[in-house]
Amino acid sequence: MMRSAGLLILIFAALTWLAAHPALAAGQAEFTGERMPYDAFDELDATSLKVEGATLKVGFAPGAFTLPNARILSWIKTSAKAVSVYYGGFPVPEAKILIVPIPGRGVRGGTAFGYRGPAIRLMVGRDSTEDDLLADWKAVHEMIHLASPDLPESHLWLAEGLSVYIESIARVQAGHLKADAVWHEFVRDMPLGLPGPSDGGLDGTTSWGRTYWGGAIFCLLADIQIRKRSGNTLGLQDAMRGVVAAGGVHDRDWPVSRVMFVADKAIGMTVMSDLYEKMRAAPVSPDLGKLWIELGIIDDGASARFDDRANLAAVRRAITLPPGPSGAAN
Repeated sequence: MMRSAGLLILIFAALTWLAAHPALAAGQAEFTGERMPYDAFDELDATSLKVEGATLKVGFAPGAFTLPNARILSWIKTSAKAVSVYYGGFPVPEAKILIVPIPGRGVRGGTAFGYRGPAIRLMVGRDSTEDDLLADWKAVHEMIHLASPDLPESHLWLAEGLSVYIESIARVQAGHLKADAVWHEFVRDMPLGLPGPSDGGLDGTTSWGRTYWGGAIFCLLADIQIRKRSGNTLGLQDAMRGVVAAGGVHDRDWPVSRVMFVADKAIGMTVMSDLYEKMRAAPVSPDLGKLWIELGIIDDGASARFDDRANLAAVRRAITLPPGPSGAAN
């Protein structure tokens, strides 16, 4: 599940393949630009999927998959259900999902848009297998972007951090991943988000590690603090559900201060705003090794196991436990 920086290699391979197939390249050109091709999408024969009260309109750009399109649609629905578990429903009532077939296997990338309504474009290898779709995290990641407002570029770390962190938790809550696999990934990859000697705070960061994993560290620390202060009855999940309930979704432009205020209001405490004030300008470097011990995570570099006698073991369990009807962890 490592978020690799090999996107340029994938793009080069796709362009090389399309150069050898000019007819298909011409048909796909309007679907592969920098922005979401809303008008071109509306010309497609899209399939409507109903997920937890929402309608996802899924359209396929020119090109064929080895798998039947029905299997691709099933993957989209499964991903949307995981997001719905975390948020208590899909975060927007309607969204457009554009599937663009490209050379190779696996889900190669995705982008969420909101300027003309919630939309996602996913670049999917034509020869993808069932296992490739089962292993995918990118569809869930992009759907989670729909659950937060469009933020200024200087706060990209929050948008990406939320998607990295919640994507993992949501897939465990939905039964798609084991908790030990997610905690192993966090132990392995969160150090990439720690500040280096020349780094400042999270606001305005341009490095990949600080943007994605630094943002995820913020989310984990917020989740733990909310649970500690609420007696483990509330978590980041409740805060972000509050943002969605207040209309803070991807086709809205909000300043980061409003996100923090609304999230805090939902949980009745100022954890989000306080943590943001601490980390926005200063290079905060939490002791992750100590934190893993407190959470009862024992990682040997290849896998993780749990010590349920640890001080914060109950918090660790609650984070990945599916929420009850009230939204609080069972």
